[in-house]
Amino acid sequence: MERVITCRACPRLVEHRERSGEVKVKRYMDWDYWAKPVPTFGSPDAEVCIIGLAPAAHGGNRTGRMFTGDPSADFLASALHEAGFVTQPTSQHRGDGLEMINACITSAVRCAPPENKPTVEEQAQCRLYLIEELGLMPNVKAVLALGKLGFDSYLRVAKEQGLVRPKGVVFGHRVRYDLGPGFPTLFGSYHPSPHNTYTGRLTHDGLVAAFRDVQEFLAESKE
Repeated sequence: MERVITCRACPRLVEHRERSGEVKVKRYMDWDYWAKPVPTFGSPDAEVCIIGLAPAAHGGNRTGRMFTGDPSADFLASALHEAGFVTQPTSQHRGDGLEMINACITSAVRCAPPENKPTVEEQAQCRLYLIEELGLMPNVKAVLALGKLGFDSYLRVAKEQGLVRPKGVVFGHRVRYDLGPGFPTLFGSYHPSPHNTYTGRLTHDGLVAAFRDVQEFLAESKE
């Protein structure tokens, strides 16, 4: 985790995350921003790994915890709580008592990118951490990607680990793919970004359903 937090490999991301912590939005003027790469949150023994896009400039980049402190975070936490993956329905700050249940949450890129658009090179640089972390999580049975970027990022991780991508594996909401022996089952969901939630493309019930698909899969795997 320390190597992630101290990473300065991508100059554009370093500049943006630190500038966001200095030029604060009005509602967070009293905050001492994290303004560093945001580490994975949850247990290394978890059976589920949730992969998003990147921390928000005034969300995770401010609080120092994945999906914390912005509208996307509370939308996600509410659905995770209803599906049984977290201990409470809100995600406000690192000391708010939230804990993951049999899951961890991370992102394809660990620094807040300008306009939420990391470059291909930045994604490739950060993917090295995801490969390393998943290698240290022997119990992962399911990966749930929030959004196409997270979905594609995991498939590139799996390729590095020897996966020959099966035909027909494409991103979508509530998709499920068995990638074969030695790989977690891959699930997809629309990302809980304001663009998706405010337009109704992703509803609370729709996100809960995606998480319950994963819970049902875990139950099936134990039968």
